[in-house]
Amino acid sequence: MSIKTRQGSESQILAVGAYRPKRLVPNSEIVDRIESSDEWIQQRTGIQTRRFADESESLLDMAIWAAEDALKNAKLTIGDIDTVIVATITFPFQAPSAATALLQRLGNPKAAAFDINAACAGFCYAVSMAHDFVKAGTSKKVLVIGAEKISDFTDPADRATAFIFADGAGAVIIGESNEPGIGPVEWGSDADSRDAIQMNPSWIEVRNTETQLTKADVKWPNISQEGQKVFRWAVFSMSKAALKALDAAGLTVNDIDAFIPHQANVRIIETMAKEMDMPESVIIADDIRTNGNTSAASIPLAMDALLKQHPELHGKIALLIGYGAGLVYAGQVVKLPPKP
Repeated sequence: MSIKTRQGSESQILAVGAYRPKRLVPNSEIVDRIESSDEWIQQRTGIQTRRFADESESLLDMAIWAAEDALKNAKLTIGDIDTVIVATITFPFQAPSAATALLQRLGNPKAAAFDINAACAGFCYAVSMAHDFVKAGTSKKVLVIGAEKISDFTDPADRATAFIFADGAGAVIIGESNEPGIGPVEWGSDADSRDAIQMNPSWIEVRNTETQLTKADVKWPNISQEGQKVFRWAVFSMSKAALKALDAAGLTVNDIDAFIPHQANVRIIETMAKEMDMPESVIIADDIRTNGNTSAASIPLAMDALLKQHPELHGKIALLIGYGAGLVYAGQVVKLPPKP
């Protein structure tokens, strides 16, 4: 007796949506506490402004608003979605998941739903999983969301991180297609370097410390990083991974129309493009200049911004690659969604 299996189809991105917090924060609001300057921040990262969510914009709120935007653009309702994946490292509850909270709020409490933690690579991890679900026949329409409220987990006096990270949410809907719209994933890790980006202390340490010290002395699990180590790894290792993703899709840099990497640092993005010998015809996302590094949200936010700036890219070929704490990475070639 054999086990029966399902048969799915190829997949594609049907639509993208985004939510950017209302508050725009220029470098001038950051520099005093880290003894820096606007010029230094721009030279180091390319960031001019970033967005911080206020108390009325929770991570869940932002994820929902991005999801609603994607659903509107796809001309779908939440009832059409059978699977939800939320990529995040900043949902402030260990359980239940942000994905189930989103379904409860939007009114589809029966769909499959879960969160993943792959930091700044989380969105590309989730896209790969959604593609595989559709191809295996497990799902028909998957809502993938990258959402972060990193301002809740950033020390505003930390010279290595205070000027980099920001808040926001982006979403895509991945559904069935008659032809390939998402290529094979190229993913992996460099776990020997997992200490390069951290959120410390652990919740156990917070609990134990809180019983011994006053509230003012308890250290919050803020994000920290070894900037130069991450920079070197990202520039040289990620350009190779991106080329492998292209090769897996049977393409080269000359075949793509857009490059949408994780928005970590303009210098990283520009150096990666140079290492890959990317032609000038490829339009490169640089959403980080005005919206900062939003971790798992950065690629869908950059995709949304790029399509608004260059509507001719709808339906064209883009290379995505995300990388971050772990150190982990994932990349794939996709066909950008059609015009809404």
